[in-house]
Amino acid sequence: MEIASETERKYDVPDGFVLPSLVGTAGIRDITGAETHDLDATYFDTDDLTLMQNRLTLRRRTGGGDAGWHLKTPGAGNTRTEHRVPLGDDKDTVPAELHGLVRSVSRRQSLGPIARLRTHRIETPLRDAKGRTLALVAQDQVIAESDGKEQRWQEVEVELVDGDTAVLEAVERRLLEAGATPAAGPSKVARALDSRLRKVRKPIKKKIKTNPVMTYVREQRAALTEFDPGVRQGDPESVHKMRVATRRLRSTLKTFKRSLPGFEELGGELKWLADLLGQVRDGQVQEGKLLASIEGAGSQFDEVSARIREYLDDQVASGRTALAEALEGERYLTLLDRVDELTGLAGDAEPKPVKRAAKSLAKADDLLDQALAGGEDVELHEARKAYKRARYAVEVFAGDAGKPGKQLVNALTDLQDVLGAHQDSVVARELLHELGPDNFWFGVLWARQEQVGKDTYAELPVVVEASRKRKLRAWIG
Repeated sequence: MEIASETERKYDVPDGFVLPSLVGTAGIRDITGAETHDLDATYFDTDDLTLMQNRLTLRRRTGGGDAGWHLKTPGAGNTRTEHRVPLGDDKDTVPAELHGLVRSVSRRQSLGPIARLRTHRIETPLRDAKGRTLALVAQDQVIAESDGKEQRWQEVEVELVDGDTAVLEAVERRLLEAGATPAAGPSKVARALDSRLRKVRKPIKKKIKTNPVMTYVREQRAALTEFDPGVRQGDPESVHKMRVATRRLRSTLKTFKRSLPGFEELGGELKWLADLLGQVRDGQVQEGKLLASIEGAGSQFDEVSARIREYLDDQVASGRTALAEALEGERYLTLLDRVDELTGLAGDAEPKPVKRAAKSLAKADDLLDQALAGGEDVELHEARKAYKRARYAVEVFAGDAGKPGKQLVNALTDLQDVLGAHQDSVVARELLHELGPDNFWFGVLWARQEQVGKDTYAELPVVVEASRKRKLRAWIG
């Protein structure tokens, strides 16, 4: 699979529109070498256009320089990410690798053709004085077929290549002066299916005051589906962020259970998913930290590095296999269904849920005080987990609390990070003892990790004091 980012802008143009002269605009010096393409694209979706409602576009296109199956997913601003696989012989079945990337949205629904678009394109490169292609301008004549109806129109697309947004801005000014207008829809297929999309889209409700607990729940639900494609492709950051979303949801269910009745079993299912993600993520993080600590330390650590890498690479590979199987399974789809149902609650069964956040924070304080008094690693780990739940609970209301809310979240994050670094040293020592109980250089590395544990323990009083400042906590009670 090829993955590429594209940044483009689209414009509606009247019949007979003539592309204005762009030479001299934003460093453009050459507009020769235009090419003509005839493109034929079939778009796929569920019967109720679930993909398009989630800003996903899936098509099979012939013609042009990038013929194949394409899945476009949302990016920031005008940027989209396009996943491409070759055409293949089967033109009616979506390739498994692309189908998997939309599984969290389409669930059990089948994907089939929804529209066909034939486009006659004149593509003009915009080059600078050095011959670099800054952008491509595509003048398109479109014939769209859907639900037995045919539509025709013209439009212009401007896609960045080696240029920057200044090129887009300058070209846009010229196009607008020549009679173009910003495109009414996000894509050609959206225009072709406009009436059908209006029927399946949910009506926009009047703005009402939203329960902050439910707002937080819906944000985490959105994160699950947003990072699902990246997890399937093995992106470490997506694995991390999806795991955080599952933890936040699970914590919210536990802390605000009176506001979220009837979903007791969902916490266990979220833990199941978080554990699968953790098997991949923890191995990656641990390997990175341990190998970085002995990088350049000499050949005497070569055997140590090799054993650590082999052991943790196997753990990550095994985790990826288990995770990939789980994401294709019914248990995962049912979990997503239940999370969808959860977002439909009003969440107002408890009049002042902020008190739950205050209680969660007080419990974490007590656990940490007990852990510091006893000096036991296990107790410190339990305090760390309690602070993580407390921080998530505080996040629910921090936005409405303004600056003190943000500062409290940051202070709790710092405290949690120090506790996390201490726990990482504990886990690392356990692993080093397991891999090299009789190896001197493993012992050296073990001692270094022991010192990390002592250093992080010594940092605790400062971050604890910072997290307990009265001015930061006054708003939460």
